[in-house]
Amino acid sequence: MAEFKPKSFWSKPEGKTGAVVLGALVIGGGVLLATSGLSLLASIAGGSIISITATLLALGAIIYMALDPKMRTLVSYMYKSAMRWITGLFITIDPIAILKNYVDDLKNNLRKMNQQIGKLRGQMHKLKELIHVNNQKIEDNLNLAGKAKEVNKRSQVVLKTRQAGRLRDSNVKLETLYKKMEVMYRVLTKMYENSEIMMFDIKDQVELKEQEYIAIKASNSAMKSAMNIISGNKDKRAMFDMALEKVADDVSGKIGEMENFMEMSENFMESVDLQNGVFEEKGLKMLEKWEKEGVSMILGEEKEELVLTGNDDNEVLDLNAPIATPERADNSANQYDSFFD
Repeated sequence: MAEFKPKSFWSKPEGKTGAVVLGALVIGGGVLLATSGLSLLASIAGGSIISITATLLALGAIIYMALDPKMRTLVSYMYKSAMRWITGLFITIDPIAILKNYVDDLKNNLRKMNQQIGKLRGQMHKLKELIHVNNQKIEDNLNLAGKAKEVNKRSQVVLKTRQAGRLRDSNVKLETLYKKMEVMYRVLTKMYENSEIMMFDIKDQVELKEQEYIAIKASNSAMKSAMNIISGNKDKRAMFDMALEKVADDVSGKIGEMENFMEMSENFMESVDLQNGVFEEKGLKMLEKWEKEGVSMILGEEKEELVLTGNDDNEVLDLNAPIATPERADNSANQYDSFFD
Protein backbone atom coordinates (compact mmCIF):
# COMPACT_ATOMS: atom_id res chain seq x y z
CA MET A 1 0.00 0.00 0.00
CA ALA A 2 2.96 2.32 0.63
CA GLU A 3 3.85 2.14 -3.08
CA PHE A 4 0.26 2.53 -4.26
CA LYS A 5 -0.62 5.90 -5.72
CA PRO A 6 -4.41 6.28 -5.69
CA LYS A 7 -6.11 7.81 -8.71
CA SER A 8 -6.87 11.48 -8.40
CA PHE A 9 -10.49 12.49 -7.95
CA TRP A 10 -10.60 14.03 -11.43
CA SER A 11 -9.45 10.81 -13.14
CA LYS A 12 -12.34 8.81 -11.63
CA PRO A 13 -15.91 8.65 -13.02
CA GLU A 14 -17.15 10.96 -10.27
CA GLY A 15 -14.38 13.40 -11.22
CA LYS A 16 -15.79 13.68 -14.74
CA THR A 17 -19.21 14.45 -13.24
CA GLY A 18 -17.54 16.95 -10.94
CA ALA A 19 -15.79 18.67 -13.86
CA VAL A 20 -19.10 19.16 -15.67
CA VAL A 21 -20.81 20.47 -12.54
CA LEU A 22 -17.83 22.69 -11.70
CA GLY A 23 -17.93 24.18 -15.18
CA ALA A 24 -21.60 24.99 -14.75
CA LEU A 25 -20.92 26.50 -11.30
CA VAL A 26 -18.10 28.68 -12.68
CA ILE A 27 -20.35 30.02 -15.42
CA GLY A 28 -23.23 30.55 -12.99
CA GLY A 29 -20.89 32.14 -10.45
CA GLY A 30 -19.58 34.53 -13.06
CA VAL A 31 -23.09 35.62 -13.94
CA LEU A 32 -23.98 35.94 -10.25
CA LEU A 33 -20.82 37.93 -9.52
CA ALA A 34 -21.53 40.33 -12.33
CA THR A 35 -25.12 40.74 -11.08
CA SER A 36 -23.93 41.24 -7.49
CA GLY A 37 -21.45 43.86 -8.66
CA LEU A 38 -24.19 45.78 -10.40
CA SER A 39 -26.41 45.44 -7.31
CA LEU A 40 -23.59 46.73 -5.12
CA LEU A 41 -23.06 49.73 -7.36
CA ALA A 42 -26.79 50.38 -7.42
CA SER A 43 -26.96 50.12 -3.61
CA ILE A 44 -24.05 52.52 -3.20
CA ALA A 45 -25.63 54.92 -5.64
CA GLY A 46 -28.98 54.63 -3.83
CA GLY A 47 -27.36 55.00 -0.45
CA SER A 48 -29.04 51.92 1.12
CA ILE A 49 -26.82 50.96 4.09
CA ILE A 50 -28.66 47.65 4.71
CA SER A 51 -28.23 46.51 1.10
CA ILE A 52 -24.56 47.51 1.07
CA THR A 53 -23.92 45.67 4.36
CA ALA A 54 -25.68 42.49 3.20
CA THR A 55 -23.76 42.44 -0.08
CA LEU A 56 -20.42 43.05 1.63
CA LEU A 57 -21.11 40.28 4.17
CA ALA A 58 -21.88 37.83 1.35
CA LEU A 59 -18.70 38.77 -0.49
CA GLY A 60 -16.72 38.52 2.76
CA ALA A 61 -18.04 35.00 3.39
CA ILE A 62 -17.03 33.93 -0.12
CA ILE A 63 -13.53 35.42 0.31
CA TYR A 64 -13.15 33.74 3.72
CA MET A 65 -14.11 30.35 2.29
CA ALA A 66 -11.61 30.81 -0.52
CA LEU A 67 -8.71 31.85 1.74
CA ASP A 68 -9.18 29.61 4.81
CA PRO A 69 -7.44 26.20 4.24
CA LYS A 70 -9.74 24.22 6.56
CA MET A 71 -12.85 25.70 5.01
CA ARG A 72 -11.52 24.90 1.52
CA THR A 73 -10.86 21.30 2.60
CA LEU A 74 -14.36 20.96 4.05
CA VAL A 75 -16.04 22.41 0.94
CA SER A 76 -13.84 20.23 -1.31
CA TYR A 77 -14.71 17.07 0.64
CA MET A 78 -18.44 17.79 0.63
CA TYR A 79 -18.32 18.59 -3.07
CA LYS A 80 -16.54 15.33 -3.88
CA SER A 81 -18.99 13.37 -1.74
CA ALA A 82 -21.92 14.96 -3.57
CA MET A 83 -20.36 14.11 -6.95
CA ARG A 84 -19.86 10.48 -5.87
CA TRP A 85 -23.49 10.25 -4.84
CA ILE A 86 -24.69 11.73 -8.15
CA THR A 87 -22.38 9.49 -10.22
CA GLY A 88 -23.44 6.42 -8.23
CA LEU A 89 -27.01 6.92 -9.48
CA PHE A 90 -25.88 6.11 -13.05
CA ILE A 91 -22.82 3.82 -12.85
CA THR A 92 -21.28 1.41 -10.34
CA ILE A 93 -18.55 3.09 -8.29
CA ASP A 94 -19.00 1.21 -5.01
CA PRO A 95 -15.71 -0.75 -4.59
CA ILE A 96 -17.39 -3.86 -3.17
CA ALA A 97 -19.87 -3.95 -6.07
CA ILE A 98 -16.99 -3.48 -8.54
CA LEU A 99 -15.14 -6.45 -7.02
CA LYS A 100 -18.30 -8.58 -7.28
CA ASN A 101 -18.49 -7.67 -10.98
CA TYR A 102 -14.85 -8.70 -11.39
CA VAL A 103 -15.65 -12.10 -9.87
CA ASP A 104 -18.35 -12.58 -12.54
CA ASP A 105 -15.88 -11.49 -15.25
CA LEU A 106 -13.33 -14.00 -13.97
CA LYS A 107 -15.89 -16.82 -14.00
CA ASN A 108 -16.72 -16.07 -17.65
CA ASN A 109 -13.05 -15.77 -18.61
CA LEU A 110 -12.15 -19.02 -16.87
CA ARG A 111 -14.89 -20.82 -18.76
CA LYS A 112 -13.64 -19.40 -22.07
CA MET A 113 -10.03 -20.17 -21.19
CA ASN A 114 -10.90 -23.77 -20.36
CA GLN A 115 -12.52 -24.13 -23.79
CA GLN A 116 -9.49 -22.53 -25.43
CA ILE A 117 -7.11 -24.89 -23.65
CA GLY A 118 -9.16 -27.84 -24.91
CA LYS A 119 -9.07 -26.50 -28.46
CA LEU A 120 -5.31 -25.93 -28.30
CA ARG A 121 -4.75 -29.42 -26.90
CA GLY A 122 -6.69 -30.87 -29.85
CA GLN A 123 -4.59 -28.91 -32.35
CA MET A 124 -1.37 -30.05 -30.68
CA HIS A 125 -2.45 -33.70 -30.88
CA LYS A 126 -3.13 -33.27 -34.61
CA LEU A 127 0.19 -31.51 -35.12
CA LYS A 128 2.11 -34.29 -33.36
CA GLU A 129 0.37 -36.85 -35.54
CA LEU A 130 1.21 -34.84 -38.69
CA ILE A 131 4.89 -34.66 -37.69
CA HIS A 132 4.88 -38.41 -36.99
CA VAL A 133 3.29 -39.21 -40.37
CA ASN A 134 5.83 -36.97 -42.13
CA ASN A 135 8.69 -38.77 -40.37
CA GLN A 136 7.34 -42.09 -41.60
CA LYS A 137 7.08 -40.72 -45.15
CA ILE A 138 10.65 -39.41 -44.92
CA GLU A 139 11.86 -42.85 -43.89
CA ASP A 140 9.84 -44.55 -46.65
CA ASN A 141 11.16 -42.15 -49.32
CA LEU A 142 14.74 -42.64 -48.19
CA ASN A 143 14.29 -46.42 -48.28
CA LEU A 144 12.84 -46.22 -51.80
CA ALA A 145 15.70 -43.93 -52.84
CA GLY A 146 18.18 -46.53 -51.49
CA LYS A 147 16.50 -49.36 -53.45
CA ALA A 148 16.36 -47.22 -56.62
CA LYS A 149 20.08 -46.53 -56.26
CA GLU A 150 20.78 -50.28 -56.08
CA VAL A 151 19.09 -50.83 -59.47
CA ASN A 152 20.63 -47.65 -60.90
CA LYS A 153 17.35 -45.71 -61.31
CA ARG A 154 18.80 -42.26 -60.92
CA SER A 155 15.55 -40.39 -61.63
CA GLN A 156 13.79 -42.26 -58.81
CA VAL A 157 16.71 -41.60 -56.47
CA VAL A 158 16.49 -37.84 -57.14
CA LEU A 159 12.66 -37.80 -56.85
CA LYS A 160 12.47 -39.70 -53.56
CA THR A 161 15.40 -37.81 -52.06
CA ARG A 162 13.78 -34.46 -52.88
CA GLN A 163 10.45 -35.59 -51.46
CA ALA A 164 12.19 -36.61 -48.23
CA GLY A 165 13.98 -33.23 -48.14
CA ARG A 166 10.74 -31.26 -48.56
CA LEU A 167 9.07 -33.28 -45.81
CA ARG A 168 12.08 -32.74 -43.54
CA ASP A 169 11.91 -28.95 -44.15
CA SER A 170 8.19 -29.03 -43.45
CA ASN A 171 8.74 -30.88 -40.19
CA VAL A 172 11.33 -28.33 -39.04
CA LYS A 173 8.66 -25.62 -39.36
CA LEU A 174 5.98 -27.79 -37.79
CA GLU A 175 8.21 -28.65 -34.84
CA THR A 176 8.91 -24.93 -34.33
CA LEU A 177 5.16 -24.34 -34.39
CA TYR A 178 4.63 -27.16 -31.90
CA LYS A 179 7.16 -25.66 -29.46
CA LYS A 180 5.36 -22.30 -29.62
CA MET A 181 2.05 -24.06 -29.03
CA GLU A 182 3.64 -25.83 -26.08
CA VAL A 183 4.70 -22.49 -24.56
CA MET A 184 1.18 -21.17 -25.14
CA TYR A 185 -0.36 -24.28 -23.58
CA ARG A 186 1.83 -24.05 -20.49
CA VAL A 187 1.07 -20.34 -20.10
CA LEU A 188 -2.70 -20.78 -20.56
CA THR A 189 -2.90 -23.63 -18.03
CA LYS A 190 -0.84 -21.69 -15.47
CA MET A 191 -2.91 -18.54 -16.06
CA TYR A 192 -6.03 -20.63 -15.57
CA GLU A 193 -4.71 -22.00 -12.29
CA ASN A 194 -3.54 -18.61 -10.95
CA SER A 195 -6.72 -16.84 -12.07
CA GLU A 196 -8.87 -19.43 -10.32
CA ILE A 197 -6.91 -18.83 -7.10
CA MET A 198 -7.33 -15.08 -7.61
CA MET A 199 -11.09 -15.51 -8.01
CA PHE A 200 -11.26 -17.47 -4.74
CA ASP A 201 -9.21 -14.78 -2.98
CA ILE A 202 -11.43 -11.95 -4.26
CA LYS A 203 -14.60 -13.82 -3.24
CA ASP A 204 -13.14 -14.32 0.24
CA GLN A 205 -12.20 -10.66 0.50
CA VAL A 206 -15.67 -9.53 -0.59
CA GLU A 207 -17.33 -11.82 1.95
CA LEU A 208 -15.00 -10.67 4.75
CA LYS A 209 -14.88 -6.97 3.93
CA GLU A 210 -18.47 -6.29 2.89
CA GLN A 211 -19.87 -6.23 6.42
CA GLU A 212 -16.76 -4.42 7.69
CA TYR A 213 -17.25 -1.80 4.95
CA ILE A 214 -20.89 -1.29 5.95
CA ALA A 215 -19.87 -0.88 9.60
CA ILE A 216 -17.13 1.61 8.74
CA LYS A 217 -19.50 3.69 6.61
CA ALA A 218 -22.10 3.66 9.39
CA SER A 219 -19.64 4.70 12.10
CA ASN A 220 -17.80 7.25 9.97
CA SER A 221 -20.34 9.78 8.77
CA ALA A 222 -19.49 12.21 5.99
CA MET A 223 -19.09 15.03 8.50
CA LYS A 224 -16.87 12.94 10.81
CA SER A 225 -14.68 11.96 7.86
CA ALA A 226 -14.47 15.59 6.81
CA MET A 227 -13.43 16.64 10.33
CA ASN A 228 -10.73 13.93 10.39
CA ILE A 229 -9.35 15.18 7.08
CA ILE A 230 -9.45 18.82 8.22
CA SER A 231 -7.62 17.99 11.48
CA GLY A 232 -4.99 16.00 9.59
CA ASN A 233 -5.96 12.61 11.08
CA LYS A 234 -6.17 9.47 8.99
CA ASP A 235 -9.75 8.75 8.07
CA LYS A 236 -10.54 5.05 8.47
CA ARG A 237 -13.17 5.12 5.76
CA ALA A 238 -10.81 6.82 3.30
CA MET A 239 -8.03 4.31 4.07
CA PHE A 240 -10.43 1.39 3.62
CA ASP A 241 -11.63 2.85 0.31
CA MET A 242 -8.01 3.20 -0.79
CA ALA A 243 -7.29 -0.46 0.04
CA LEU A 244 -10.36 -1.61 -1.90
CA GLU A 245 -9.34 0.63 -4.80
CA LYS A 246 -5.89 -0.99 -4.79
CA VAL A 247 -7.45 -4.47 -4.89
CA ALA A 248 -9.77 -3.45 -7.74
CA ASP A 249 -6.87 -1.86 -9.63
CA ASP A 250 -4.76 -5.03 -9.28
CA VAL A 251 -7.61 -7.30 -10.36
CA SER A 252 -8.48 -5.04 -13.30
CA GLY A 253 -4.90 -5.21 -14.60
CA LYS A 254 -4.76 -9.00 -14.29
CA ILE A 255 -8.12 -9.51 -16.00
CA GLY A 256 -6.94 -7.22 -18.81
CA GLU A 257 -3.75 -9.26 -19.23
CA MET A 258 -5.74 -12.48 -19.13
CA GLU A 259 -8.13 -11.31 -21.85
CA ASN A 260 -5.29 -9.94 -24.03
CA PHE A 261 -3.39 -13.23 -23.94
CA MET A 262 -6.56 -15.19 -24.69
CA GLU A 263 -7.26 -12.96 -27.69
CA MET A 264 -3.68 -13.31 -28.94
CA SER A 265 -3.69 -17.10 -28.56
CA GLU A 266 -7.07 -17.36 -30.27
CA ASN A 267 -5.83 -15.30 -33.24
CA PHE A 268 -2.71 -17.46 -33.34
CA MET A 269 -4.70 -20.69 -33.47
CA GLU A 270 -7.02 -19.32 -36.17
CA SER A 271 -3.98 -18.58 -38.35
CA VAL A 272 -2.88 -22.22 -38.26
CA ASP A 273 -4.07 -24.53 -41.05
CA LEU A 274 -2.95 -28.00 -39.95
CA GLN A 275 -4.70 -29.74 -42.83
CA ASN A 276 -2.40 -28.04 -45.30
CA GLY A 277 0.50 -27.77 -42.87
CA VAL A 278 0.75 -23.97 -43.08
CA PHE A 279 0.59 -21.13 -40.58
CA GLU A 280 1.14 -17.38 -40.58
CA GLU A 281 4.50 -16.06 -39.37
CA LYS A 282 2.64 -13.09 -37.85
CA GLY A 283 1.15 -15.32 -35.15
CA LEU A 284 4.58 -16.66 -34.18
CA LYS A 285 6.03 -13.14 -34.00
CA MET A 286 3.19 -12.01 -31.72
CA LEU A 287 3.92 -14.85 -29.31
CA GLU A 288 7.69 -14.22 -29.44
CA LYS A 289 7.06 -10.55 -28.67
CA TRP A 290 4.98 -11.52 -25.63
CA GLU A 291 7.75 -13.86 -24.45
CA LYS A 292 10.28 -11.00 -24.52
CA GLU A 293 8.03 -8.43 -22.81
CA GLY A 294 8.17 -7.61 -19.09
CA VAL A 295 6.96 -9.58 -16.07
CA SER A 296 3.40 -10.84 -16.16
CA MET A 297 1.00 -9.61 -13.45
CA ILE A 298 -0.71 -13.00 -13.29
CA LEU A 299 2.33 -15.25 -13.70
CA GLY A 300 4.97 -13.12 -12.00
CA GLU A 301 8.41 -14.74 -12.09
CA GLU A 302 6.85 -18.00 -13.33
CA LYS A 303 6.56 -16.51 -16.83
CA GLU A 304 10.27 -16.81 -17.60
CA GLU A 305 10.36 -20.36 -16.26
CA LEU A 306 7.34 -21.37 -18.37
CA VAL A 307 8.88 -19.92 -21.54
CA LEU A 308 12.22 -21.67 -20.92
CA THR A 309 10.53 -24.98 -20.12
CA GLY A 310 8.29 -24.77 -23.20
CA ASN A 311 11.28 -24.21 -25.49
CA ASP A 312 13.39 -26.95 -23.87
CA ASP A 313 13.46 -30.13 -25.96
CA ASN A 314 14.29 -32.18 -22.85
CA GLU A 315 11.04 -31.13 -21.15
CA VAL A 316 8.22 -33.38 -22.34
CA LEU A 317 4.68 -32.04 -22.06
CA ASP A 318 1.96 -34.54 -21.20
CA LEU A 319 -1.05 -33.37 -23.19
CA ASN A 320 -3.25 -36.01 -21.58
CA ALA A 321 -2.66 -34.71 -18.07
CA PRO A 322 -5.73 -32.90 -16.65
CA ILE A 323 -5.57 -29.18 -15.84
CA ALA A 324 -4.47 -28.76 -12.24
CA THR A 325 -7.26 -27.72 -9.91
CA PRO A 326 -5.88 -25.40 -7.23
CA GLU A 327 -6.64 -26.35 -3.66
CA ARG A 328 -6.20 -23.89 -0.83
CA ALA A 329 -5.41 -24.98 2.68
CA ASP A 330 -7.57 -23.59 5.46
CA ASN A 331 -4.68 -21.54 6.84
CA SER A 332 -3.29 -20.38 3.46
CA ALA A 333 -2.77 -16.64 3.05
CA ASN A 334 -5.00 -14.53 0.83
CA GLN A 335 -2.93 -12.54 -1.66
CA TYR A 336 -4.97 -9.39 -0.84
CA ASP A 337 -4.76 -9.51 2.97
CA SER A 338 -1.68 -7.28 3.04
CA PHE A 339 -3.57 -4.50 1.21
CA PHE A 340 -5.58 -3.84 4.39
CA ASP A 341 -2.66 -3.89 6.85
